[in-house]
Amino acid sequence: MTGAEVPTGKRASASSKAQPATKKARTSGQERKITDFVTVLTGGAAVSTSASSSTNANAPEAEINNASSSKSIEPNKGKAVATKGEPELEPGTFSPTTFLASLPSIGPSPTIHDLLSLECATLDPSWLTLLKAEITKDYFLDLKRFLWKEGVQGPESTTAKVFPRARDIYSWSRHCPLDKVKIVVIGQDPYHNEGQAHGLAFSVRPGVAVPPSLRNMYKELSNEYPDFVPPKTGDLTPWARSGVLLLNTSLTVQAHKANSHAGKGWESFTDKVVHLVDKFGGSDGAGKLGKGVVFFAWGAWAAKRVAKLDTTKHLVLRSAHPSPLSVHRGFLNNGHFKQANEWLEKKYGPDGIIDWSSVCPK
Repeated sequence: MTGAEVPTGKRASASSKAQPATKKARTSGQERKITDFVTVLTGGAAVSTSASSSTNANAPEAEINNASSSKSIEPNKGKAVATKGEPELEPGTFSPTTFLASLPSIGPSPTIHDLLSLECATLDPSWLTLLKAEITKDYFLDLKRFLWKEGVQGPESTTAKVFPRARDIYSWSRHCPLDKVKIVVIGQDPYHNEGQAHGLAFSVRPGVAVPPSLRNMYKELSNEYPDFVPPKTGDLTPWARSGVLLLNTSLTVQAHKANSHAGKGWESFTDKVVHLVDKFGGSDGAGKLGKGVVFFAWGAWAAKRVAKLDTTKHLVLRSAHPSPLSVHRGFLNNGHFKQANEWLEKKYGPDGIIDWSSVCPK
């Protein structure tokens, strides 16, 4: 796919109509209202699996811990509606609080209720409503028992042994609810040094030096959009808020040991996340899901995660990884950032694209 270069003086959004994603973070007193809900259609029957919340992705620890309380969650009665076999967003009755209360809280410690309190408090309801069966499977509970012993317990728990901190493990879900996903970027595991990881693949906390792979991503953006000036920050939260799902395959890592939590169960969980995007990703803005998104699969690891996607509705872009070890083997000049926006604009119009320059200081 080819397209016109970004006009001189315009940002890397590829459209002057693109909404910037660099607004200042909301204060803790403000909340992001989740008003869209998911309906799952199976076998011609409509099954409501919907959610409602006011979870704030940037809320302080105490607020995130209480995000699924009865004060924040106001379940609405609703029904599933099938429209030409396509999934729709509909009001529904799912409540994280009610779900957590239904879990076994009697027995050897930690109980299932204990183990899944983190997920119920910090997974965005748009994801939790479709993942609630997954997180009660044996493999996931075994993963949570392992993490519990490592000090990753409730949302307020802290440990120097595992990154990112507990309340940030699922920040990708809060910044990018399921119905807002436009692009999926698949990483491997979180950065493993102190103060780097915050739950978004390839991203680091404000004030942390830009990692080498991300520097190469910025370099490629400059190749595709000459007006893009690589920022000194590696915080990709603005991308996430505008629809880029920055998903690592393993969501935790042992301090200072790369890939140390591989094989613990995260792969199965994040494969399920990818499956949900495959099925429901892409909203037309009128209530219909499953219209299609873009996947960036950089490197052999990521390519395996997208092998079973429905390529009739998604755009899957594969190349070498942006790591310095492989960047010259096909990542640079791959054109993926511009191809993604061209595809999104064609499918969803000018408002469907990503403003890549949203990470740049204004």
